Amino acid sequence: MLICLCLTVFVSELLLSFLRKIKFIFVLLGMDEQRIPVWWRWYYWGNPVAWTLYGLVASQYGDIQGSVDFNGKSTSVEEFLRKYFGFRHDFLGVVSAVLIVFAVTFACIFAIAIKLLNFQRR
Repeated sequence: MLICLCLTVFVSELLLSFLRKIKFIFVLLGMDEQRIPVWWRWYYWGNPVAWTLYGLVASQYGDIQGSVDFNGKSTSVEEFLRKYFGFRHDFLGVVSAVLIVFAVTFACIFAIAIKLLNFQRR
């Protein structure tokens, strides 16, 4: 999508490398919404990788009642995910809908950009 919106591949790659670094800061550090500064919370909710990680972890581990030891406390896996990451298993329907909206939005922006923006010189 970004390549279709930019004038050259080099500009799109420059923008993409910047956006990729910011995106993975939030995802790979495992920061939940409460630990992110207020001015960056919009990006947490607008990050497709964060929604994908939420869906994968919550669907695979969100309903496990087995115990896990963390910081000397024993708690269930479901409670651990809810307390430390904010992942809830009953929120999977919303996560699926948001991921579908992301995919459709990116596909529509790509289609519109490829039709309307023509950077070729004749």
